[in-house]
Amino acid sequence: MLAIDPSSPFSGGAILGDRVRMQDHATDPGVFIRSMATRGHLGGLSLATPQAVRVLDAAGKPWVLIETVGVGQVEIEVAGAADTTMVVVNPGWGDAVQAAKAGLLEIADLFVVNKADRDGAADTVRDLEFMLDLSLESGWRPPIVKTVASRGEGFEELWEAIGAHRAFLEADGRLAARRTRRIRDELRAIVVERLYEKAGTVCAGERFDELAAAVEAREIDPYAAAESLLSETLS
Repeated sequence: MLAIDPSSPFSGGAILGDRVRMQDHATDPGVFIRSMATRGHLGGLSLATPQAVRVLDAAGKPWVLIETVGVGQVEIEVAGAADTTMVVVNPGWGDAVQAAKAGLLEIADLFVVNKADRDGAADTVRDLEFMLDLSLESGWRPPIVKTVASRGEGFEELWEAIGAHRAFLEADGRLAARRTRRIRDELRAIVVERLYEKAGTVCAGERFDELAAAVEAREIDPYAAAESLLSETLS
């Protein structure tokens, strides 16, 4: 399992709380848990997550679970990194309007309503069903599974739902297409990161100071200044 935790934008450090919470399972047979910090990478994952998945696959791990930094409407990069994306919510997480607008939910292959023994679980399922009714038809309607993790309830149904989605992807070649798209997205992300690193060099030195002063003096606009920097760097 790869557990991703956010890095502080100020100190750069990360608590890696999932490593602490899952200490009791770290020694389970066949289980390997690795915590990773985002190190400023946006999207809910670390830039190195796909490579870590590749390493675990090469080590013979039949299943790799990726746990993202948390709930939000923009941390959806996991959808491109995993074969099956599971969104876990709790009763009382939000109303029907929240369900309809949350971008995080739009990338789910299946939903889990955990702590389903609490009040409001039925309302949460209803709100999710409402959102799915408004979604475009894609051939797969994400199932909604209720679980109570503290008591181990609902896990068999959850495993069946994961298997059903895997069978759906394999039936018409969607799994292979999804993995091809994943490689291309990973390569693109690495290129963007390398260009971002080079931008630090470009945005330094006398030439950068000259153009910044020209923009401040309203002699040139920022876009023209940026194009000048890029053309001089790439020429």
